[in-house]
Amino acid sequence: MSATPVRRTIKPLTTRLLGTVLAVAALGAPADAAARARRAAAAAPATVTVDYSINLAGLPIGTARLAGSFERDRYLMDVSATLTGLVGAITGGKGSARASGNFSVAPQPAAFSIATHTASSGIAVRMALAHGNVVQAEITPPLVDMQDRVPVTAAHKRGIMDPVSALLMPAQGRGELLDPANCNRTLPVFDGATRFNVVLSYAETRPVQKPGYVGPVLVCTARYQAVAGHRPDRPGVKFMEDNREMSVWLAPVEGTRALIPLRISVLTTIGTNIIEATRWTQGVAETAGASVAQASLPGQ
Repeated sequence: MSATPVRRTIKPLTTRLLGTVLAVAALGAPADAAARARRAAAAAPATVTVDYSINLAGLPIGTARLAGSFERDRYLMDVSATLTGLVGAITGGKGSARASGNFSVAPQPAAFSIATHTASSGIAVRMALAHGNVVQAEITPPLVDMQDRVPVTAAHKRGIMDPVSALLMPAQGRGELLDPANCNRTLPVFDGATRFNVVLSYAETRPVQKPGYVGPVLVCTARYQAVAGHRPDRPGVKFMEDNREMSVWLAPVEGTRALIPLRISVLTTIGTNIIEATRWTQGVAETAGASVAQASLPGQ
């Protein structure tokens, strides 16, 4: 669910509010100019930046950041992660990913890219999509052909979302953002190499206090369902399919009809991996150059 790893496989959010400036300008402005300023503020893209700590079996092993911008029904999300401490020194592990597209009931990505690096290797994936269907995908270096891998067909690349877009949970229907029903959904994820489902179910609503965020969150349990591109006899695949110790805490993004993770917890074979927000910052985009409508992947 985080900018998760694709197995070769691929391994596996401070902008300022403009309200004060607008208010001062409005003091000496004619009524129609003040109204235009208010409309401009309301139309500005909402942004959120969340910084996370990454802990495995109780030990800090890295940091991550999610930065999102939302304009009407469009989104642009960047995710980055770096392993630190001894793990980082040994592996040199880091990665970054970007996704953009439209969202209503569910994200419909238009573009996705991810690049991961370790001291000894690196993998990159780029995908172009239309209406949730993959129209072009490239993996560098190419995947190794494994005879026991479940084939990925054209059907597996339709009606999907990428791993970054899967972090965006639009409210379902016209209900409240923190309606428990917003937990109950299945995320059909394709990372360029493997196709899998993440099935979410409501567990509870709990209060949370974090720097920048104070309020309730939805706690959803999660299940992993392998679909294609995986090697079904691998112990790791079987472990994840049987895993009952996975959850995500969802918090609403102000100014939008969407939620994003505040905390992700996944039991692994060597301990529980917890990705948890250490700071939550919200605002509005400061310039037209930040318009989500103009967003594209690096190099496009």
